[in-house]
Amino acid sequence: MPHAIADDSAEIAYQVRGDGPPLVLLAGQANAHRWWDPVRDGLGAGRRTITLDWRGTGASGPTDRELSTRRLAGDVAAVLDDLRVERADVYGTSMGGRVAQWFAVDHPHRLGRLVLGCTTPGGVHAVERSLAVRRTMVQPDRRAARRALLDLMYTPGWLAAHPGPTTVEGDPSMTPQARRDHLRASDGHDAWDHLPRVLAPTLVLHGADDVLAPAVNAGLLGQRIPGARVEVLPGLRHAYFHEGEAVATPLVREFLG
Repeated sequence: MPHAIADDSAEIAYQVRGDGPPLVLLAGQANAHRWWDPVRDGLGAGRRTITLDWRGTGASGPTDRELSTRRLAGDVAAVLDDLRVERADVYGTSMGGRVAQWFAVDHPHRLGRLVLGCTTPGGVHAVERSLAVRRTMVQPDRRAARRALLDLMYTPGWLAAHPGPTTVEGDPSMTPQARRDHLRASDGHDAWDHLPRVLAPTLVLHGADDVLAPAVNAGLLGQRIPGARVEVLPGLRHAYFHEGEAVATPLVREFLG
C-alpha cells in the first residue's frame, strides 16, 4: 500500500481506485478508508477515487496529542502531492467533513467541488450532540455501546434487515490513545470564522434524524459558506450516505458533474 509523507514525516497510507477525474473521500472519526466500502463503487463510477487512513488507523502512522482537523487537512494535501494530483473534488463525512472544511480554507487552489456530509462547523456556534447521546456511546458494556452507536447511524428498520457488521463502527486496529486523540481533534474543530472564505461550489448533505451531529448544523454550514446548497434527507440518520445511498449518491454525482 502506498504512503505519503506528511510535513512532520508521518506516513499516511492511501488507496486509489478507478480512472477519471479525482474524488477524495474522507472518512469519519476513528475510521479508516473502509468507511466508504459500501458506496465507493457508486460514487466512483467514471472517477478516480482516493481514500486515506487517518493517523492512528489502518496502515498509517500513529497519532499524537497535537492532532487536529486542520493538521489532518495537511495530510490530505500530502496524499495529493504524492499522487501528483493538482486539483480534486472532496467529499468528507462526519470528522472527514470537518477536515474537508480546513482543506477548502487552506488549499483553495487544489479544490474543485466540495461535499460536506453529516458534519458541523464546530466551536460555540455548532449544535453539539446531547449529553445523553454522549453517555450512550461510552457505556462500559461494549455490546450495548456498539448497539447505541449503530442506532445513531441507522434506522431500526435498516438494522433489522442488515445485522452487520458494518464498516462505520470504528477501526478495530486503533489503540485507546488513538481513539482519544481522534475524539479530541474532532471535538476541538472550529472553522466558523473561516467558512466564508470557502469559494468552492459546496453541497451540504445531512440525515434529518441525525442526533450524533444534529441536522441543524447543515443549515449553519449553508449560511456560512457562500452559495452552498443544502439537502436534508428525510428519515435518515448519521450514516445517511450508506442507508440512503439510492438518494444520496445520485445527489453527489449530479452535483459533481
